Amino acid sequence: MRPSHATPVVLVNGASGAIGAEIARQFASSGAHVLVNCGDPGRASEVADAIRSAGGLATPLAADTYDQTQTAALIASVGARFGRLDAAILAASEAPGRSAAALKRFAESVLPLMSAGGYFAFVTNHQAHFYPNKAVPKGYASVAATMRAGETALYAMRPQFAGAGVRFSVVTGDMHGDTTAVATAVVSAATAVNPSGVVCVGSADYLMTA
Repeated sequence: MRPSHATPVVLVNGASGAIGAEIARQFASSGAHVLVNCGDPGRASEVADAIRSAGGLATPLAADTYDQTQTAALIASVGARFGRLDAAILAASEAPGRSAAALKRFAESVLPLMSAGGYFAFVTNHQAHFYPNKAVPKGYASVAATMRAGETALYAMRPQFAGAGVRFSVVTGDMHGDTTAVATAVVSAATAVNPSGVVCVGSADYLMTA
């Protein structure tokens, strides 16, 4: 993920949720400096403070990456302070109506900062990943459709990731499954030489439809 003499710089976007926060914690435990980003500055500080209290390195950020202006400011700030990113993790938003184009724009903005051999992951759940080929819980279809559209837009960027020397994975787990297991899968894939394009975590009934 980075030269052996350097401290990895990892941006975790969507770190306000349980999975995003656990991903940030695990990366910090592995020795990375984690940039904890979410739209809620209080929650970003809370996650970063917990990491620092445990002896890790973390910087709280508070950009809404569905907003183009805030995304540009975030990337400029990270570039000025750190000069690079070794990994960028995009935890999926479950708010319906979130733009897949905005997710693609975020990825395109991040790529110039990423070092060769870097890693980009999109974290989602099985209900969205296998949509519409598998039934989803009542009332969840609009959210699943939004998340699936974002995943599709990012997956279509594989040639861009490859051209930049950046490895890309979609990591999908049970909606109400083990957040620690999902986070561990993300961190493990980040250090793998050739991570799988899709990393499935959790129940076998979903894995059989992959």
